[in-house]
Amino acid sequence: MSKIVNIKAAARGRAGKGAARSVRREGLVPGVVYGDKKDPQIISLIYKDVEPHVGTGRFLSTLVDLEIDGQTIRAIPRDIQFEPVKDRITHVDFLRLGKDSRIAVNVPVHFKNQESAPGIKAGGVLNIVSHSVSLYCPADFIPDEITVDLAGMQVNSSIHLSDIKLPDRVTTAVRDDVTLCAISAQAKEEAAAEGAPVAGEVPASNQKAPAAAAAAAPAKGGKAAAPAKGAAPAAKAPAAKKK
Repeated sequence: MSKIVNIKAAARGRAGKGAARSVRREGLVPGVVYGDKKDPQIISLIYKDVEPHVGTGRFLSTLVDLEIDGQTIRAIPRDIQFEPVKDRITHVDFLRLGKDSRIAVNVPVHFKNQESAPGIKAGGVLNIVSHSVSLYCPADFIPDEITVDLAGMQVNSSIHLSDIKLPDRVTTAVRDDVTLCAISAQAKEEAAAEGAPVAGEVPASNQKAPAAAAAAAPAKGGKAAAPAKGAAPAAKAPAAKKK
């Protein structure tokens, strides 16, 4: 289960762009907490308390206990906005979580035993299709990751989300079955199967006929090679007339 992080926040009385800019000038991050059939609550957070969690890349699937003026609210980040030039955090939205809440989250996918996969040993190439999957799970039980074992994969085989045993109470949040990865043949092998030239080989159309090549090449010692048997002798140039 994902760990729960604690972040301190303060309630804000005013909303709007002007109020948000004023909060940012103080070195704070404006935010809002909504959901659980309650009114939205406008808050501000200390920038240095938020930035390390955003930097993990998993902030949007991390449970957060917001300490707002002595009250603790369990929430999960739902949106982060950034300043386009300096890439600073400018706003964070949190979804308030009630008791027994279930939510859809994106969970990272990790792959193991790549070096022991028969398809890769045979020269195949691993193509990772999905680096994360959308799962539906209890708010207090968010998987840290989904692990895919590649140990038995062959060339031209694939693994889908339906092939993975998910934790209890966790289901897919999308209707279609998601392809996680596949092993395909190398491009060199595919080119050879289609008749295309392989790197290091000379196409037949560019190869000279042996007889023509022999005729064109000078013999050892700088003399021209003798004409092939049955070939007409070369015409001699006419002798110059004497005056």
